[in-house]
Amino acid sequence: MNALPSPTFPAPLLWAQGAAMLAYGLAQALIVLYSSHRWLILWRLRRGVKALTQHRPIDPAQLPSVTVQLPVFNERSVVGRLIDAVAALDYPADRLEIQVLDDSTDETRAIAAAAARRHRARGVNVVHRHRARRDGFKAGALSEGLAHARGELIAVFDADFVPHPDFLRRTVPHFDDPAVGMCQARWGHLNRDESLLTRAQAVMLDAHFLLEHEARMRGGLFFNFNGTAGVWRRACIEAAGGWQHDTLTEDLDLSYRAQLAGWRFVFDREVVAPAELPADIEALKSQQRRWAKGSIQTARKLLPALLRAPLPARVKLEGFLHLTGNVAYPLLLALGLLLLPLLLGTAAVRPELVWTLQAVVVLLGVVPVTVFLAAGQHAAGLRGPRMVRDVLAALVLGVGLSVNNARAVAEGLGSQVGGWERTPKAGSSRAPGQMQAYLSASGPSGRSEAVLATWFGLLGAFAALAGHYRAVPFLALLAIGFGSVGLGSIRASAPERRAPRA
Repeated sequence: MNALPSPTFPAPLLWAQGAAMLAYGLAQALIVLYSSHRWLILWRLRRGVKALTQHRPIDPAQLPSVTVQLPVFNERSVVGRLIDAVAALDYPADRLEIQVLDDSTDETRAIAAAAARRHRARGVNVVHRHRARRDGFKAGALSEGLAHARGELIAVFDADFVPHPDFLRRTVPHFDDPAVGMCQARWGHLNRDESLLTRAQAVMLDAHFLLEHEARMRGGLFFNFNGTAGVWRRACIEAAGGWQHDTLTEDLDLSYRAQLAGWRFVFDREVVAPAELPADIEALKSQQRRWAKGSIQTARKLLPALLRAPLPARVKLEGFLHLTGNVAYPLLLALGLLLLPLLLGTAAVRPELVWTLQAVVVLLGVVPVTVFLAAGQHAAGLRGPRMVRDVLAALVLGVGLSVNNARAVAEGLGSQVGGWERTPKAGSSRAPGQMQAYLSASGPSGRSEAVLATWFGLLGAFAALAGHYRAVPFLALLAIGFGSVGLGSIRASAPERRAPRA
């Protein structure tokens, strides 16, 4: 089939087209920078000092006191499971305190209080603390709990986690080093095989923990507490300024403040804390919005201090890329939206330049991310066709979340902190109506993604007819990604499933 002739335009439109191509080139250069960062992480992981994790027995008389904090808000489906698991931790009873930091406004409060009473009756030190007002959201709850805590070490678990009994026995030894301020465990996935959506999330999280955390720790770089499944030295929290709620990612914020103050962090890949992945696309989108917006807020807050600090350039570079990593989402969206002027650009520039720019997107933008996700699955011990399927699903999901996360990045650049969106979990129950009150969607959702999927599908057809075959794979990825997330959101926000946000 012969390629369609390239159209010609008046001079003003050619200038506009040139500006669009310049913007495309700039967005492409930045997306390549963030994508190439994956190669840097893999290189650092390969050449970094092998991390040593020792789980040696400790003399029970030398074990420090530990307070385990459980911040919960309207988690009736999982709060009982969480308290039961933490009450079963293998640690001396006289040195273990459990705080249920409950901001709930529904029956979660009664369920948590009953579970606390049940375990207190058998000798476990469980305190149920309820706040009538959610001042500071999770950070506020943790801060208030810390004021009443007795432990030298502070462990934190979100509502959807089910830690193994030996969690403290395996993480506490890291604090023999007085410079260690925090130990982060790896997240496991209770419902990994529930759906392609949960498998895709597991791929992303495996790469984050097994590659990013591991490489940063080995290289002496900054990394973050993930908000749960970790243990802090109380003195570290206090010396870094405590929990603050001027961002939506209080964990990332405190992590960087603590490391800027000189504390060392440890990631122990061998300690796995199982947790439940969001099984609903709208729940996942709310979680992603909070993480993306909060990371940009933290970048605005702490990047000046990081860049001024007397630290090696490599530490500052990694910190910059880490804190601003979510900028890749609006950049990806910009690449797609600016592609039409590029495809029409053969009227003004040599076709070879257009082809080169299209090839660069795939080779230097998509390939590094795909290899990185596959390397994470390899590190997790997964192989074979299922691994390939799950990696491709994660790639498609990441693309499809671009609209959702780009909006969050834009909001993160503003001055308003915003509300803290909870991520609803179903627990072991999948009974009809069990999660109705906790569904994330309070109105129709997915329309933006559906429109973009249609647009990129039509643009892909145009590119094929015009002979721009190198653009078709990227456009197909965009169409599939936005289409998958859009359809999932439309189903999740259907009127019969919709409920106000809890």
